[in-house]
Amino acid sequence: ADFTNELTALTSAISQYNTSFTSLIAGISVGSEDLYRNSPTGILANGYNAGAQPTDIVSFIGQIRAAIAQTPASGLPIGHVDTWTAWVNGSNDAVIAACDWIGMDAYPYFQNTIANSINVANSTFFDAYDATVNVAQGKHVWVTETGWPVSGPQENQAVASIPNAEIYWQDVACTLLGKINTWWFTLQDAAPTTPNPSFGIVGANINSAPLYNLTCNNGNIPSSSAAASSSSSVVSAVSSATAPASSAGLNTESVTIATPHPDTSPASVTLSQTSASTLQSASAAITASISASPALSSSRTTLATVSSPSAGGSSASPSASPFASPSASPSASPSASSGSCATSLNGEFQYPHLIIPVKSETPNTAYGTQYNGVINPTVSSIYNFDVPADYTGKTCSLVFLFPEQTALKTSAYTFNAQGGMSVNEMSSPATQQTTYATIPAVDQATMGSIGSLKAGGSYVVASQECAAGRTVSYEFVSTGGLDLKYFQNADPSAPIGVYITAC
Repeated sequence: ADFTNELTALTSAISQYNTSFTSLIAGISVGSEDLYRNSPTGILANGYNAGAQPTDIVSFIGQIRAAIAQTPASGLPIGHVDTWTAWVNGSNDAVIAACDWIGMDAYPYFQNTIANSINVANSTFFDAYDATVNVAQGKHVWVTETGWPVSGPQENQAVASIPNAEIYWQDVACTLLGKINTWWFTLQDAAPTTPNPSFGIVGANINSAPLYNLTCNNGNIPSSSAAASSSSSVVSAVSSATAPASSAGLNTESVTIATPHPDTSPASVTLSQTSASTLQSASAAITASISASPALSSSRTTLATVSSPSAGGSSASPSASPFASPSASPSASPSASSGSCATSLNGEFQYPHLIIPVKSETPNTAYGTQYNGVINPTVSSIYNFDVPADYTGKTCSLVFLFPEQTALKTSAYTFNAQGGMSVNEMSSPATQQTTYATIPAVDQATMGSIGSLKAGGSYVVASQECAAGRTVSYEFVSTGGLDLKYFQNADPSAPIGVYITAC
């Protein structure tokens, strides 16, 4: 019903205002972060699945195309906005194929399982952008959300402050603007109360000077700029791939440059310090946003043009280190034993940040990262975990949770009720390009195993000192004819899949 109402509102506005309205539209976004909210990460953050399936979004895009086909909006590009982690997941390729452009949301500040200080925020952001471009099927990638908070809690190494927000503007915004369609989060988010964290460029008074200088140090001179008005409704674009739900506000003001569709991305940049400027006078374009998930409604966001910068030199991101080898390789047991952490997710835990299936029948095919774990005689799945730096000195247990099918609310599985699995620790992390033929070398074969997998079981595969601050990778291999496919999901009431618990 929500989608139908919003589609009616869009077509009515086109009919009433004609080209005076459509000439202001940069593009139509069919939904925002629906794929993220449909992912294990999003379900964990929200406590339930508030997203939409890729097939649903593709259907909604088709309905929008049909609805505007014979109107002044017929030539407008249609896309979808989501987190970069959703775009690089191969399960969502059909949405990319259906879009004219894709919108990427990325916040290094919230990527708290890796090094994420302001000193590496530049490279972290552009690593995410380039990863998105690499899977975009030639479609233009717009930056639909990024920014750095001026105040708020510290996220791992990321400190929210006005000086750091200005550095991030110089390093990221001043590389993007004038080259890539960019929506900066956010012009103002301090009304009626200041959120925590707060990303606003201006404070509670919309007419006040910016909190930090916006002139780009790389010599670009602003051609125009604008201030944006508030949205009339809640839009998911205010929450990031890893931001807690409490960071989402009701205000979708953003600072933006809308340029001709770019053909290249600024893949490398130089870290810079701050300089001086002001946000200048207004004017603008409009993006129409049609929500794909039931919790969202339509919105209008006025965009503001700012300076046009150029890219600088290169900056490399830190490489991940493999997990330390365990001192022992205990077999799995139905519950935690002495020296192991709990199999429940009531305490500290980590979910996999990549799930990479590899298939012996197609050894040279890379399937990218998935939401589903697949373990059968011809397919094994490799799970990467980014172990937080503050796990130093703790014990980590690799666990496999397999509830009864009837206990699941936001997941499901197919299981042939036979066999088990063995687990190998890899010498280096898998990547989205990993194939069966290029699986990383095994550092420790059969570090643990589950002899006979049973529905309703919770298993400790292995326990060891946490490899704090490193990326670890494990391959789960079918034994005894096991054939299992499941949706990895950290629903607190019935989690399923592979996790690391810490104690």
